[in-house]
Amino acid sequence: MQDLKITLVQADLIWENKEANLNRFEDKLHKIDTDTDIVVLPEMFNTGFSMKPEVFAEKAETSTTLSWMQEQAATHQFALTGSFMVVENGNHYNRLYIVEPDGSYQYYDKRHLFRMGNEDMHFDQGENQLLLSYKGWKINFLICYDLRFPVWAKNNFDGQNFDYDLLILVANWPAVRSRVWKTLLAARAIENQVWVVGVNRVGNDGNGLPHSGNSNVYDPKGLPVFDENNEKEFIQTATLSYDELADFRSKFAVGLDWDKFHIELSAQNNKTGEKYQDRKIQKDYNG
Repeated sequence: MQDLKITLVQADLIWENKEANLNRFEDKLHKIDTDTDIVVLPEMFNTGFSMKPEVFAEKAETSTTLSWMQEQAATHQFALTGSFMVVENGNHYNRLYIVEPDGSYQYYDKRHLFRMGNEDMHFDQGENQLLLSYKGWKINFLICYDLRFPVWAKNNFDGQNFDYDLLILVANWPAVRSRVWKTLLAARAIENQVWVVGVNRVGNDGNGLPHSGNSNVYDPKGLPVFDENNEKEFIQTATLSYDELADFRSKFAVGLDWDKFHIELSAQNNKTGEKYQDRKIQKDYNG
């Protein structure tokens, strides 16, 4: 299996200004001076973590930001991922897209909405995970607050195959909880025996909340690849070794002892106050 090159773009975001953010990221993408397979942008990279989807959400079928991502992926011949606000069938989502160089894409709608920031009052929950096969790697995607929920990120092993090899997480994670951010990224790598990529923003948002970045790549043993890059913009590329991952999994085969369990995820729409107690999202683990 080939190695995978991942480029992290840690950046400040201009509050609620799509055009300015897209222009800035376009400049940054042109500055990537090495071959890479996937480029990762922060959560809500075109607006910052705004709670105004009624103003800034784009129609899924005519999204200008998605078109921009497709153009950039085609121009530079790498896959591009990040999240922004989308409206579809009357629902608002914090939606992550992964766009390939040929223009094809898949998406993941954020499952765990950050209620302490009232995200659950403005957006609708996603119900499905996204597991993507890209260049032979199986990749899982999460958004910010999802990081706190290990069951949602749980890898699975059937005795021969793992559900995924790489977890990519995009975020607007505040500086006051940077220790939690780094701890949980390492934990997700260790407990799932995967590479983990976490990309966060820097700078103050429109509410004056500071973000310190701390974007990094963690190996399957939970060790960071880069020295800490706090409170400043940067573009860094890491090479992820599949052979290293496979060798570690073979020598330390905890996947064979992972517990088998079944979960039910109850959904609640705080926007309307309606509880969907009769609707369960079921997921089985056989690892």
